[in-house]
Amino acid sequence: MEDIKSNQATENRPEGDRIIDAPYVFIDTQNFIDQLKHERSWEKNDRNGITVFKSEKLAIVITALRTNAFVQDYSVNGFLTIQVLEGQVDVKANDKNLSLTVGQSIVFHPHLSHSILAISDAVIMQTTVHQ
Repeated sequence: MEDIKSNQATENRPEGDRIIDAPYVFIDTQNFIDQLKHERSWEKNDRNGITVFKSEKLAIVITALRTNAFVQDYSVNGFLTIQVLEGQVDVKANDKNLSLTVGQSIVFHPHLSHSILAISDAVIMQTTVHQ
């Protein structure tokens, strides 16, 4: 039988109990977006994120970004995709700027540094795959 992993509720996310790894994990993307935008962290900060799946080789995080939120010089140890679910973000990597809107994605090889700037309120889904 496979192990089931879950996140526990916290003070900032009192209804945070959720399974993040099991033989299958259902992800209600819109429900998570709504949750992010109704939490205290969204009221106080320029971003709020939630890990919706995490295993040894794969992680999926949904992040809501306020206009002008800036994630600077970010890189991961695995392949990374960023998919725009709402709004618009600018992504800079290797001295190139790309503007991404709803339905568009970008893929990075491991260790490639990049920055993300929210041009409008935006929601992105990041998927990291470790080899």
